[in-house]
Amino acid sequence: MLLYRVGPEGFYAVATDGGGLRVLHSDPFETALAEWEVGRQLEVEPKGLLAPVAPSKVLGIGRNYVEHAKELGNPVPDEPLLFLKAPSALIGPGATVVLPPESEQVEFEGEIAVVLGRQLCRASADEARAAVLGVTCACDVTARDLQRRDATFARGKSFDTFCPIGPALLLEPDLEALSVETRVNGEVRQQGRTTEMIWSITELLVYASQMMTLEVGDVVLTGTPEGVGPLVAGDQLEVEVSGVGVLQNSVEARRQA
Repeated sequence: MLLYRVGPEGFYAVATDGGGLRVLHSDPFETALAEWEVGRQLEVEPKGLLAPVAPSKVLGIGRNYVEHAKELGNPVPDEPLLFLKAPSALIGPGATVVLPPESEQVEFEGEIAVVLGRQLCRASADEARAAVLGVTCACDVTARDLQRRDATFARGKSFDTFCPIGPALLLEPDLEALSVETRVNGEVRQQGRTTEMIWSITELLVYASQMMTLEVGDVVLTGTPEGVGPLVAGDQLEVEVSGVGVLQNSVEARRQA
């Protein structure tokens, strides 16, 4: 089952294998999936879809694929490398990634994103797994030159529009059998699977919850496979996660005042 957020109101709708998109009358973060109530069928244009969640924070994981660490000349970390992206960087499917004039090297990083349906604090593995509401597609857009210049990742990761996610949440995913593919202008640039991650999704959630409380609706970006590269104005960016669909975003340069 797929969970969408529909604009402009921001209400939720669900799609099942047996039918089209239907209005969800239940709160997906408060009601168990088996008890959801759905209503009328919807006809929604792709431009009517919003980012599937509005999180209190976006937690990123760096260098969670060995080959990605190597391609940037970085050592494989001994423990998960955590960073935060500003929630204001979030955009949904069909929105535009805007290249800021402060950076000369903006790059794509296609990722599997996890959305939490329960709060996590110093969680066990079972608690972490049970807390996952679903997964979606994401792109951890990064100003690489600024990331390398700064002591922290905050600036290079957090420009407005630097976190496209969507188009839907895949509910009850098999966390050990997911794949991600990034395409730029139709050309495959990245491919990865959860089986290739250094730390599994469950391990990442357990680890992160030792440092910070993960709130309902928070987004965890689980790392990017090798193949990252530059974005330029006019590019068409696609990230596809198995079972979720395709997140599509265009790229343009910021217009100077």
